[in-house]
Amino acid sequence: MIIRKIEEARGTKRDVEFNAGRSVRLILEEDKMGFSFHVTEMEASVESYHWHYKHHLESCYCVSGKGVITDLASGVSTVITPGTIYILDNNDDHTFLPIEDTVLISVFNPPCKGSETHKEDGSYE
Repeated sequence: MIIRKIEEARGTKRDVEFNAGRSVRLILEEDKMGFSFHVTEMEASVESYHWHYKHHLESCYCVSGKGVITDLASGVSTVITPGTIYILDNNDDHTFLPIEDTVLISVFNPPCKGSETHKEDGSYE
């Protein structure tokens, strides 16, 4: 059994800053769960962030805040608010605009190793 508190993960290798905020990664590949679990915190912005996970599937559940996700293939934009999950089940190329300070719970499959940050094309290694 593993018990981990977000406060204890902050400031460690599990606390990764990226172009839109920070990702506290409570479960990583080394935990051998088959997925990784991240608490993603983004500050409100006027800039959309481009992400395209070519090697990972991701689901994000909005805990707080408000943002707009845009599917770049279809051009469809959806407002994301608390209680909403978005599921990138086809390695969807997308942008996310955090209109308010936003907290998302993210799950990645395959799991992240730990220190990944977005490459120029929006993907992870």
